[in-house]
Amino acid sequence: MKHFSRPTTGIILAAGLGTRMQSSRPKAMHPIAGKPMLAYLIEHATEVFDQLVIVIGPDMEDVARLAEPFPTVIQTERLGTAHAALQAEAFFGDGDVAILYADNPLISSQTLTRLLYERRQPRVSLALLAMRATHPNRYGRIIECNGSVSRIVEWSDATEEERAINLCNAGVFCADSTDLRRWLYAVENNNTKAEFYLTDVVGLAIAEHALVRAVEAPESELMGINSRAELAAAEAVVQQHLRTKALDAGVTLIAPDTVFFSADTQFSHDVLIEPHVVFGPGVTLCKDVVVRAFSHLEGCLIQSGAIVGPYARIRPESVIGHRSRVGNFVEIKNTHLRDHTKVNHLSYVGDADIGIQSNVGAGTIFCNYDGTFKHHTTLGKDVFIGSNSVLVAPLHIGDNAFVAAGSTVTDDVPAEAMAFGRSRQQNRAGYGKYFKDSCKAKKRK
Repeated sequence: MKHFSRPTTGIILAAGLGTRMQSSRPKAMHPIAGKPMLAYLIEHATEVFDQLVIVIGPDMEDVARLAEPFPTVIQTERLGTAHAALQAEAFFGDGDVAILYADNPLISSQTLTRLLYERRQPRVSLALLAMRATHPNRYGRIIECNGSVSRIVEWSDATEEERAINLCNAGVFCADSTDLRRWLYAVENNNTKAEFYLTDVVGLAIAEHALVRAVEAPESELMGINSRAELAAAEAVVQQHLRTKALDAGVTLIAPDTVFFSADTQFSHDVLIEPHVVFGPGVTLCKDVVVRAFSHLEGCLIQSGAIVGPYARIRPESVIGHRSRVGNFVEIKNTHLRDHTKVNHLSYVGDADIGIQSNVGAGTIFCNYDGTFKHHTTLGKDVFIGSNSVLVAPLHIGDNAFVAAGSTVTDDVPAEAMAFGRSRQQNRAGYGKYFKDSCKAKKRK
């Protein structure tokens, strides 16, 4: 998509602390559909700009790691957005520079391209992004005259007539690097917070009689995220997009609004997803997979024809093989279920490799943790594990072996053997009635 003749640079301001979110996590790292909001903007901006620079705050190592391999500069003193942009001045170069915000993460590459295109129009010195807000509230209002921006009025200074305007400033703009340097150095901090505000650049450009143009984009792209409520609203927008993407790819969603995807969820066609399913990061669903209601999946591969759920939990590093079955109230963790394998009811399977056509009975527990270390269990092909068994790792159970119901297995089971890991049953004649009568007598006392 990069097709502009002059160099283009995107400066992303990501030093925000997330104070209004009541969070110790940097604002840029708050996730939307399991992906940090800064990652969305980096992904879209790299499709448009020749270089990116991310402005971060001190002690933001996690933001710096996310920004790699792009250069970062540190705003050691948080003196406002114009001050933050100036920290990246050394990277402006001789072309056009766009200033972006990490808390405006949903701006598409198409909208950024339109912003650059408008800036390249004859005589246009500054192009900014604007939106028709459904609820303008306290956004700055854009006043236009003959198709250009004549001024931006902050809500607190606007008349009732001006507040009725729904064309609002999103804060993102693009200008020639020489003009931008001059305007940034001219910004003053004559305000109650004594900060240097980036929005003042627009007024400085207009004061020089520079031509300023607004590029309208959907409100859903330009919404800012400064609170938990706004983060939830952005999540709703992204989830709706992900659901539409899944439907268009041939996925059947019985109740779309109840299914929650991660940004990286992958799916093939003819997948069926029932209501109230949540996908964490790193899930891939192959052809003809069925995910039944109230299941939670993350970090796993579900191969073709497999059925998961209802009420199943698939945890990271798990592979569910072709036409295998994970049933209700089953938890799978770091396990490879080979093809045509069944774990149908009320079981925990962790750190295991289950051979093809094996069956794990109801209530089976794979004991993989000794309090210090995790241990592995391997089942061969055609293994049958009886209900209510406990398999204590490390353990190897050979092909065609059979573990009797109710067994606690602590030693390897050879191929084709049957393992009984339980004490012999004893029947004491008449003692059942005697025991119950004794209990009733005690209760009457």
